[in-house]
Amino acid sequence: MMVKLYLAMERDLLVVHESTQTSWQTEAHLVGMQPTCIAADPLRPERVYCGTFGRGLWGSEDAGHSWQPMGHPGAAMEPYDGLGIPLAKITALAVSHNERHNGYGVVYAGTEPASLFRSEDGGATWHDLATLRDLPSASSWSFPPRPYSNLVRSITPDPHVTGRIFVAIEAGALVFSPDGGNQWHDRTPDSPLDTHTLLMHPLAPNRLYSAAGDGLRAPERGYNESYDAGATWHHSAEGRDHHYLWGMAIDPADPETVLVSASPNAYRAHHTRAEAYSTIYRKTADSVWQEARQGLPAPHGVVAPVLATNAQEPHTFYALTNKGLHRSQDAGQVWASLPVPWQDAYLNQHQQALLVVSA
Repeated sequence: MMVKLYLAMERDLLVVHESTQTSWQTEAHLVGMQPTCIAADPLRPERVYCGTFGRGLWGSEDAGHSWQPMGHPGAAMEPYDGLGIPLAKITALAVSHNERHNGYGVVYAGTEPASLFRSEDGGATWHDLATLRDLPSASSWSFPPRPYSNLVRSITPDPHVTGRIFVAIEAGALVFSPDGGNQWHDRTPDSPLDTHTLLMHPLAPNRLYSAAGDGLRAPERGYNESYDAGATWHHSAEGRDHHYLWGMAIDPADPETVLVSASPNAYRAHHTRAEAYSTIYRKTADSVWQEARQGLPAPHGVVAPVLATNAQEPHTFYALTNKGLHRSQDAGQVWASLPVPWQDAYLNQHQQALLVVSA
């Protein structure tokens, strides 16, 4: 199966197309615009959305060949008209699998400072889900590198319950809405506070997976699972030596096989020089966490990998690092580097996001 990958590097968006099993073509887009997040409409994968840090939201209707600004460009510099996104730092994106209007999947865009916007027309207009900011915990939200600010780190529409969405705020809360963002339920006492990646699985109703920075205060809280849509949580650290978790992906065919990227602390996860250190751990229904880096670069000098899967590729995982793009086709046990041209500049950049779709 041929795939197309979207690599949000620190400065540019790379669109990588698999032309043959041994040949890959790469195009650079949104050059110098600091892409941060990317999502595709699951039923119209040629329609892709890309958020940037300070330059707003962009969209493509031709699978990444061309891009146009969305969300009323300039809204951040003008009086708010209620239809665009009046914040230029887009930090998270998601497209619902089961909320659809006029042929489009409902799109959710998160920002810094933490706000959430919803579009039902493919990104042409947006509605501010302002009640998110009215939650009691909102006054405590704070992003450690910029403590005066906060941001939406991860958005997860429920694939089983139409209109239910889960949102991770960095840092301070994991919250949910039962009705597409009109009403919100605040964090629960045992929920993770610093979720970096939040996922659900189409074969596991009501199950939430959280890879978080909470492991720095209690090792077992780096990885969190809920089997009742966030009401209660279970934590696990057995087998892991590193507890600051960043990326996460789940086998499309098996909700028990989970991979996470992990580092000793936040500094070593995100620093792009010699101090960086990151690895990947894997767990299954039959095993505790085990390091799974055969075929990957040595952990020293590796910025926290971003992990992704493609729903059409069972038992296949992708990992994006500052040292290259890698794929595992045996459920995350052994990896191979993909022959994608890699500039020296990327070695000192912090990769931001990875999207994989069938070509």
